[in-house]
Amino acid sequence: MSTNIFSTIFIFQILLTFIIPSTSAVGSPINIWPKPRSFTWTTTPHATLLSPSFTITSPSHPYLTPSVNRYHSQIQTTQYKPLLIPPLNLTTSFPLQTLTITITDITAPLSHGVNESYTLTIPSNTTAATLAAATPWGVMRGLESFSQLVWGNPARVAAGLVITDWPMFEHRGVLLDTSRNYFGVEDLLRLIGAMSANKLNVFHWHITDSQSFPLVLKSEPELAATGSYGPDMQYSAEDVKRVVEFGLEHGVRIIPEIDMPGHTGSWAEAYPEIVACANMFWWPAGAPWEERLAAEPGTGHLNPLIPKTYDVVKNVVKETTTLFPDSFYHGGADEVVPGCWKADPTIQKYLASNGTLSQVLEIFINNTNPYILSLNRTAVYWEDVILDSEIKINPSILPPETTVMQTWNGGPNNTKRLVSAGYRTIVSSSDFYYLDCGHGDFTGNNSAYDQHPDFEQKKGGSWCGPFKSWQLIYNYDITFGLTEEEAKLVLGGEVALWSEQSDSRVIDSRIWPRASAMGEALWSGNRDETGKKRYVDATDRLNEWVNRMVSRGVKAEPIQPLWCIRNPGMCNTYNPIF
Repeated sequence: MSTNIFSTIFIFQILLTFIIPSTSAVGSPINIWPKPRSFTWTTTPHATLLSPSFTITSPSHPYLTPSVNRYHSQIQTTQYKPLLIPPLNLTTSFPLQTLTITITDITAPLSHGVNESYTLTIPSNTTAATLAAATPWGVMRGLESFSQLVWGNPARVAAGLVITDWPMFEHRGVLLDTSRNYFGVEDLLRLIGAMSANKLNVFHWHITDSQSFPLVLKSEPELAATGSYGPDMQYSAEDVKRVVEFGLEHGVRIIPEIDMPGHTGSWAEAYPEIVACANMFWWPAGAPWEERLAAEPGTGHLNPLIPKTYDVVKNVVKETTTLFPDSFYHGGADEVVPGCWKADPTIQKYLASNGTLSQVLEIFINNTNPYILSLNRTAVYWEDVILDSEIKINPSILPPETTVMQTWNGGPNNTKRLVSAGYRTIVSSSDFYYLDCGHGDFTGNNSAYDQHPDFEQKKGGSWCGPFKSWQLIYNYDITFGLTEEEAKLVLGGEVALWSEQSDSRVIDSRIWPRASAMGEALWSGNRDETGKKRYVDATDRLNEWVNRMVSRGVKAEPIQPLWCIRNPGMCNTYNPIF
């Protein structure tokens, strides 16, 4: 956000302080998730009726207009029933008639770093509210906040308040893997809608992997024809367009990831000649872990020494960037397993001539990264490409100016390693942000479970266990241990749902409300005005937010018994339980 915008916000808050008496929203009788940066009651907190003829007036915009219409319908028809009725006195003399939207830069595209700030004003003793934002995407954030201030039948809205709001981090996302198990387009749309409601702005679509290739490409039709789970488990160009357009109407960017050169076993039916170790057993019996052929069942790495590889890869990358207009393109490059490449005769000859596996990876990156950049994209890679202990490239091949790194191992330490090298970084630490962790292992015939009942369960069979609770996610500081300058390189974070043990039946409860916890931590932080962690406050508000999400058709899981909600404070503890 520019200095001028920060200055405007700061001056506006000062004027409010001196011109009108105010009441802090700490302990507010009504709340918004994620918590706004500044919420000020300008009078005694109260509510006013929402007029049956309530209207939202907004400039015309191809993506904002559908958003305005959606929120208007939602506000008018939902008749939300809170778990606890907000203790706000109702005034009936001035029903709210209009919400008027103004935008400074209506042409601003949805892209990384776009301004999402807004100011929402709902005065007392008047029939008009205002929502001012720098961009259409900031308006969408403000409309969501406004919608959470409305409840009841007849509908009423909190009044006598000013909200000035903007995010701490520019990149706040959810990664969903649609390769291990397939998710229908409706699942993706529901996810994006819920993300927007939580002010999350990036859907990282991990489309393909070794298990399946569901993306239909005109330039390479055989990849999906032979590599998907079937015709009814594919994403057509029309499907992708629908997802991208839906994202734009909700202020959510769609970043595609076609993982390579590892995780490409699904390419082998179409092009067996370019895939090493395809369809081999992933971990031979009796072999040490170091001699595995894949990180998990489903083998296959692209062979960087075969010229045909790049013909196919360039077709895939070019068409994918055509389908997805976002400026970020995720090239994967994680978990290149030595055993797979060592099993390939072509690569064996290269190694016998004093070549190294790291050089093989460098050949691949040198042949693909410049092509990604030529398509006017910023390349995003998993940290492994420069941090892996066995196979990694010289960082000079990927200049920080054109590269974003995503970290998933090593917690704060790996974040530190990336930003200290000058890379802009997205944090997806498996210790905190992996939503699939804690559900055991999916391999069959796993003798690790053949134990006496008193054995030490450790991580419960899950490599990244235990389960990542919403509290653990909420508590995580993604800039921990960084200098002020290093912290500026952290773009934000993403929770990740790898789908070995997830599908359409559980997607909502796996993601929500745990992604909500990250959403607030990255939007306004996890501390109150005094710098103290706001666990109690967050618990009470998250209970209500879960209930509202469920009322909107998102099957979020509960975080407490209803008894706790109806008996405020009785389920708290003043002693640590862990």
